[in-house]
Amino acid sequence: MAKYDVIVIGSGPGGYVAAIRASQLGMKVGVVEKAELGGICLNWGCIPTKALLKSAQVFEYLSHAKDYGIEVKDAKADFGAIVKRSRDVANGMSKGIQFLFKKNKIEQIAGTGKLKKGGKVEVTSADGKKEDHEAKHIILATGARSRELPALKIDGKKIIGYREAMSLPTQPKKMVVVGSGAIGVEFAYFYSTIGTEVIIVEFMPRIVPVEDEEVSKQLEKSFKKAGITIYTSAEVTKVDTTGKGCVATVKTKDGEIKLEADIVLSAVGVATNIEGIGLEEVGVKTDKGKVIVDDFYKTNVAGVYAIGDIVKGPALAHVASAEGITCVEAIAGLKPHPINYNNIPGCTYCSPEIASVGYTEEAAKKAGYEIKVGKFPFSASGKAKAAGAPDGFVKVIFDAKYGEWLGAHFIGANVTEMIAEVVAARNLETTGHEIIKSIHPHPTMSEAIMEAAAAAYGEVIHL
Repeated sequence: MAKYDVIVIGSGPGGYVAAIRASQLGMKVGVVEKAELGGICLNWGCIPTKALLKSAQVFEYLSHAKDYGIEVKDAKADFGAIVKRSRDVANGMSKGIQFLFKKNKIEQIAGTGKLKKGGKVEVTSADGKKEDHEAKHIILATGARSRELPALKIDGKKIIGYREAMSLPTQPKKMVVVGSGAIGVEFAYFYSTIGTEVIIVEFMPRIVPVEDEEVSKQLEKSFKKAGITIYTSAEVTKVDTTGKGCVATVKTKDGEIKLEADIVLSAVGVATNIEGIGLEEVGVKTDKGKVIVDDFYKTNVAGVYAIGDIVKGPALAHVASAEGITCVEAIAGLKPHPINYNNIPGCTYCSPEIASVGYTEEAAKKAGYEIKVGKFPFSASGKAKAAGAPDGFVKVIFDAKYGEWLGAHFIGANVTEMIAEVVAARNLETTGHEIIKSIHPHPTMSEAIMEAAAAAYGEVIHL
């Protein structure tokens, strides 16, 4: 029986980061992984989807090259080559994690991990062989998978989840995307841009429903301009897959309709991977599919911890990584600060991109704040106009009494690269006046943040 200071079950962005930080702090670490190192994010999520989206963006540039004074003839999207590039990027990144494991002397334990009493993990290899490993501390980082609805049973061929959407053998001519969270709108943008007819069906009254309402309206406007059909306050009640393609029955506010398509993509969120990992056997408490933990990711069972998608909080790669580091540093006695979950940036990589952090305008009002709101459209930005990307805006929300930066909501080109300024500023308790007086470079997209802050206080120059 191999003995470790820390065993991590799962090697996604929570698990592998926790393992590396534990090794840096002098612990002997083993990581149990049944598939590829890097987990879903690196192999079938964040990274390969961004590769697909970049291909779509390049094709979009070529399709509108005339707008920039350049003539391109007969540009075509090679679906197979696009998918291959995406897989090559993911495979390269997975090899990078292998290198990091070797560099940090982390032992990879191939197989499926299951908790056992007495600080043990039973690992079942692909050939069915079982072997026990022991550790003082066991961190569960098993992640999540596509959630299935009763009316949308994923068969992997006609009704698919995000994983199949990344590696279809041929490009569908028509696709229905069910759900308009980050996964749904990113795939909607990708497939629409390379020539698939795309229809979005969203149960809530607006697309990207967790975002600020003005952001939702802007994205809907941009998507409709790009030729994407959108049904909100709508529900897929059944999908008939007996024919050549699919026929989705959709209940809308105006009555029932039928949508024909080659593929239906279910993008209705994720379900946690907490089954079969020994939680019940050792007595780890859960609630509504999530493992219950404290501020430092301890469960109710001594020596067992949980991070990432399987605990309460946003199911985001960067959150899992931060939780992994906090958890391990607490184990090592470094006394880290608990994570502030109201300062977690969210990013969506469709076009236009979306980035947000903190309170929406509606949430700030509900929380009882008297607020100042500033908004700066990219149509007034010299850099955005020069780049041919005038769609979207920067919206900022401040507490009127103390100037606290309550939230920020961006939609536009490259805004996912801009949101970290707000996260850092909020972490430092920066006020709106300090942002106004922080000189931003011109011409850049980022100066829209300064202009929006100035707009909140009636000092905006370029509007």
